[in-house]
Amino acid sequence: MTINPNFPSELDIKPSLNAFARLSDDRFGATAQRRAIETYGIAGRVWEASYAMLAYLDRASSALDFRDDLELDPLPFTEAHRGQAPSSDVLTILELGSGAGLVATRISSYLREGRDAMIITDLPEVCPLLQHNLRGSAVVEVHPLSWGSRQDALSIASSLALSPERHLTHIICSDLHTHQHGLSQVYFPALLAPLLRTLLDLTSEPVTPPPQEPPEVIISYRIRSLAKETPFWAAFGLWFAFSPVLARQKARTADTPDGHGWERFVSAPGQEETFVFVARRRPESRAWDVPESDEDLLGGVGAGGSPGRKADDTFETILLMSLDPMDV
Repeated sequence: MTINPNFPSELDIKPSLNAFARLSDDRFGATAQRRAIETYGIAGRVWEASYAMLAYLDRASSALDFRDDLELDPLPFTEAHRGQAPSSDVLTILELGSGAGLVATRISSYLREGRDAMIITDLPEVCPLLQHNLRGSAVVEVHPLSWGSRQDALSIASSLALSPERHLTHIICSDLHTHQHGLSQVYFPALLAPLLRTLLDLTSEPVTPPPQEPPEVIISYRIRSLAKETPFWAAFGLWFAFSPVLARQKARTADTPDGHGWERFVSAPGQEETFVFVARRRPESRAWDVPESDEDLLGGVGAGGSPGRKADDTFETILLMSLDPMDV
C-alpha cells in the first residue's frame, strides 16, 4: 500500500505561530494553515525551520531588534544581490519541498522581474496550494518534483532552458527531514536517500554541466531525532562540503571592536536546535558513480570513487562544537 507522506496515520497538527517573524500575510496565518492542513496535510503547515531560513535570508521579517546588528558569514544572497548588480548576476533559485510557499513568497520579493527566476517544487498534489499562494508572482514558477525522480529534475531543467546565462545558482531546503505532530514525530526515513539523490541530480550534468559552478545549497534544519537523521548527514557530507552559517555582532563604531567573535547563527532565542547550513557540491564528486540502491547511497558507496561503505563526520563535529560546555 502506498503511503501518502502528507497524511500519516492519526495526523493531528496545528498551525504554527512564530513571535519572531513579522508576517502579516493572511495566506500563511493560522486560519489559512488550518484550511490547508485539512486539504494538503503536513504540506499545509508552516514548519519551524522555515522561520529560521527567513531569519537568515529575509532579516526584514525578524521582529528581533538585534537582528540588524548581526554580521553573517556567508552573507545571504538576498543582501549581496541588493543595489547595482553586474549584468551577469542573474539568480535562478530552486526550492525543494516548498509546502505552503511562505519562504518562496518572501524570497521572491528580492528578485528582479525579467532577469531572476525562482522555481518552487513539491509533490504534484501539493502544487495547487503553491499555485494559489504564489499567484500573481512574475518571477515564480511551480513545478512538481518528487524526490528521487531524475525525470522530474530533468523536466525542470528543460523547462527553464538552462544555459550558461541561465543556470541554477541556489537550492533552498527548509525542514525536509521530519515533522512533529501532536506529541509524536512523523518520520519518513525512506525519503532521505531520494532527497540526497535529487540534490545530486540538480548539481550534476545535464542540469549543472561543467564549467558551471554547482549551485549553493541552503538548508534550514531542526533536530528532532538524531538517530534517524544522522545517516543522511553522514552521506550528504561525502558529496557536499557544508558548514553552519556564522554570526557576530557588528562593531558599533570604527574604534569599537566587535562585541563577540563568530558563533553559530541561531535564528531566535530558544532555537539552538535549529541550524542553517550552506553547502556546495564537492568538485571531485562529479566524477563518482552514484549508486542506484538507496541503502548504498546512504551507506557512502560510490563516494570517494570507491565501492566501500563510508561516512562523513562533519555533522557530528558541528554538533560537538555547538554544545554548551556544561553539556559535555
